[in-house]
Amino acid sequence: MTNPAQQETREGLWPDEPRRGGGRKRRGSGLFGVRRFAGNGRGEESMVPEAEFTSYYGRPIVKPAPWSDEIPAYLFVGGLAAGSSLLAAGADLADLPGLRRQARWTALGSIGLATYFLIADLGRPERFINMLRVVKLTSPMSVGSWILAGYGPLAGVAAVAELARPVEEALPQSLKPVARLLGWAGRPAGLGAAFFSPPLAAYTAVLLGNTATPAWHSAYKELPMVFAGSAAASAAGMAMIAAPHEQAWPAGRLAVGGALWELGSAQVMEHSMGISAELLHEGEAGRWWTASKALTLGGAAVSLVAGRRSKPAAVVAGAALVAGSICTRFAIFRAGIASAKDPKYTVVPQRARLDRGERTLG
Repeated sequence: MTNPAQQETREGLWPDEPRRGGGRKRRGSGLFGVRRFAGNGRGEESMVPEAEFTSYYGRPIVKPAPWSDEIPAYLFVGGLAAGSSLLAAGADLADLPGLRRQARWTALGSIGLATYFLIADLGRPERFINMLRVVKLTSPMSVGSWILAGYGPLAGVAAVAELARPVEEALPQSLKPVARLLGWAGRPAGLGAAFFSPPLAAYTAVLLGNTATPAWHSAYKELPMVFAGSAAASAAGMAMIAAPHEQAWPAGRLAVGGALWELGSAQVMEHSMGISAELLHEGEAGRWWTASKALTLGGAAVSLVAGRRSKPAAVVAGAALVAGSICTRFAIFRAGIASAKDPKYTVVPQRARLDRGERTLG
């Protein structure tokens, strides 16, 4: 026969277990003596306080990326170079030499700055050379290094070719064939640079999404689209500022299309990011993000309404689009760093994935 004390203990540990004689046991002490009380007749209300998102010794669960502002600057100028090469190739085929010249020079200057920012972050130039020792298609860093290695020389030849015709007459007769050859190489080099432009504009987003940083990883599907649209808008904006106004009409069309693509992709990205999306609306990242949307939308609107008719309006629209593209990169960068520092943005998505039966990070 069961001892009454043991029966009471069993009733305390399993308060919802049916009695042998029918009915339910009375409510009492829960597991480990934690007291439970009925909550308005609808169930039990736990007295355990809400969980706080902490980690061992107060350190982040995911180590924030040890990157400085050279990285978002690198993300921007890389996209500007990619968009400019695409615009230059189109201008070359459409026989718009003023727009082609400006876009090729912008591409060369931008990729030069990108190389500087990348080496400044790596610390030593030979580290970039070491990344070219292997080809690993599953590594965005390895693929990106080879994209840069293929794009840079082609963009350089295309830009230098713009100087071939003006200086050909001043060269000695023996060097004129070299200048003519360089001028002829401008189109193939420009088209080759345009071939590398789409992956150049998007690979940095793939690289960010491949990390364990919560905000970047949660946006890995849409972030390349955001960067691609931003690259197109910034390149078009720079052309509206610097190219001859009568030849810049393709840039105006690209500006509107790129801006709409970026804003639409960003909206979809926010919906798919889950809890990490709130970082784009608060703190420093939120200020960058708000400025990005306002500048991009405003630049596209001015370009659409008055950019074709007025050079000053085109300059204003172009400057807004370039500034908006810069803000986009800094907003994404700051949101990622903030998400790595707060354990909440690691724990909550992992619990949601576990509830859905999916794999977690790591």
